[in-house]
Amino acid sequence: MSIPRIMVFRPSWEEFQDFSGYINYMESKGAHKAGLVKVVPPPEWVPRKQGYDLKNINVTIKAPISQVVSGMQGLYQQLNIQKRSMTVQEFYDKTRQERHATPKHFDYEDLEKKFWKNVTYVAPIYGADVPGSITDPEIKTWNINSLGTILDYVNADYNVSIAGVNTAYLYFGMWKTTFAWHTEDMDLYSINYLHFGAPKTWYAIPPEHGRKLERLAERFFPANYQECKAFLRHKMTLISTQMLKQNGIPFNKITQEPGEMMITFPYGYHAGFNHGFNCAESTNFATERWIEYGKRASICNCRPDMVKISMETFVRRFQSERYDKWLKGEDFGYHPEDPNNYCAAPRPRSLPKNIKKMQDQMKDQKRGCAPVKLDKKKTPKKSDKPKEKLKSIWSRLEGREGGIATNLLLDGPVKNTNRIRFQTRTIKLLDD
Repeated sequence: MSIPRIMVFRPSWEEFQDFSGYINYMESKGAHKAGLVKVVPPPEWVPRKQGYDLKNINVTIKAPISQVVSGMQGLYQQLNIQKRSMTVQEFYDKTRQERHATPKHFDYEDLEKKFWKNVTYVAPIYGADVPGSITDPEIKTWNINSLGTILDYVNADYNVSIAGVNTAYLYFGMWKTTFAWHTEDMDLYSINYLHFGAPKTWYAIPPEHGRKLERLAERFFPANYQECKAFLRHKMTLISTQMLKQNGIPFNKITQEPGEMMITFPYGYHAGFNHGFNCAESTNFATERWIEYGKRASICNCRPDMVKISMETFVRRFQSERYDKWLKGEDFGYHPEDPNNYCAAPRPRSLPKNIKKMQDQMKDQKRGCAPVKLDKKKTPKKSDKPKEKLKSIWSRLEGREGGIATNLLLDGPVKNTNRIRFQTRTIKLLDD
């Protein structure tokens, strides 16, 4: 079986002037078939003229997450625990601690082996999903905070801004911080620019094989699948490359260096990890080719802040001949990557005349993870009860396949409360 390989493009300054045009050009060469592409910008493109002195990066990481991983033999679940707010300098200082430092390694292959061997040890801290941009606002080409694609119609037509989707997010990584297997919200495109620091390793599955990964995840994590059919959108499932090989799932891997861009394509499952301290900027975007993916994208309904974009403006503008049938639930066809499933695209959740309802459905949404908040609480005497309580939560979340995550108590005991929300299941806690 021939597997589409990840392509690398090096556009000239002239070619770099038209973002959407260059996306179309790369797809004309078949770049989208691998689900991921690398773009090396021309040397004339300088996104931040003042450079990257941490003293001049005025950004606060308001909700860094500690990534606690549990599992074995290539199958893992990731629990994100929210930590206290910190500055970029404070985050950098943590990356220099011995427990969070990048281990000595011969090459990227050696470092990758160390990642999978130690994935369940020493929970790293990820400064993920930080709203904002460090790209100079006067940059007109490939400015991640203002790409100027058809996704802008969401804001133009509905006056809705979705954090990290049609605005930029920053990501401050350290050794072993990960992004679990997922496709983008609504199966959109995404772009990730590595401003500075250590590289990232990316794994990608060709979109035509995306259903194979879903079926594998459903088989190995049945409790999650029973709870939410779109549980991979929770971004908490890690499956090693060795496990993918054993189950015949085609994939590619590539390393992103500072100053390089990675673009994911619609329905392109991807995952990866950071080699050390770094900073990336990312957002989503869309082209006309995406619309059919968006109409048929799987939706997670168990989290209120999960991104659900109304497709009304896109169908009305670009598929006008199918618009009326789509409104009636009679727009039959195939998912672009699933030629065996002929069905009607889901009807819109709100009719176009009810713009206010559309706005209400799309507000308060954001790209990213939903961390568990562990509020620090001063106690005169140390107790193992909170830790035992957290162990119980973890084991009940995943049942027999999830295992128990030790060392969950990273930022103090759980605040005395009756309920705690994590991903797809609400668990009652008994008062002390």
